[in-house]
Amino acid sequence: MGTAPGDPPDPIPLSALQHWAYCPRQCALIHLEQAFDDNIHTLRGNAVHARVDQPGVETAKGVRVSRALPVWHDALGLIGKADVVEFSPTGAPYPVEYKHGSRHKAAAIAACDDLQLAAQALCLESMTGQAVPEGALYYASSKRRRAVPIDPVLRRSVADTTLAVRTMLASEALPPPLAGDMAAQRCKGCSLKDRCQPEANASVALDAVRAHLFDPDL
Repeated sequence: MGTAPGDPPDPIPLSALQHWAYCPRQCALIHLEQAFDDNIHTLRGNAVHARVDQPGVETAKGVRVSRALPVWHDALGLIGKADVVEFSPTGAPYPVEYKHGSRHKAAAIAACDDLQLAAQALCLESMTGQAVPEGALYYASSKRRRAVPIDPVLRRSVADTTLAVRTMLASEALPPPLAGDMAAQRCKGCSLKDRCQPEANASVALDAVRAHLFDPDL
């Protein structure tokens, strides 16, 4: 992926930010190698999005609700689709991202969802010129929302993650698999585990370290 000097950056899907936050290797498999497999978790996610993925607009109590709304941010080079955006009578947008499961997720996993929502918020700010200080995540299992403040830390994380994904795509190199506690938490539920083979890759890396353990030149 490359652009000429002065050209806008190639757009990165908003979903890539969530994938990178969850696991950089998963992000590369999906967005670099175009590989994807379904499992029970992805199928549940697809079921949750079955309705909100149908574009449409409705109005209730003065709030205009847009579903499957295309969003973008030219400066950051982001593009995607917001599940639901609620526009107040003043036109202020409020993004709502739908997820399967409950809102009581592990903090590290919930942070991946927050990042994706924040990216939508920044896109909406760029598109509408209106501030988006908050959005919400709607979890299908609990049928409850969790409000997410779009604070400076989260905004910075969107920019940093976008750069990291763009750098990975330009390098065309797969990041290493996760290791330790993070791998234990995330690899089990990943639909790409068989393609990734984290245990095999970790074993190869460990063998390489052992082979040079007593190399005086290292």
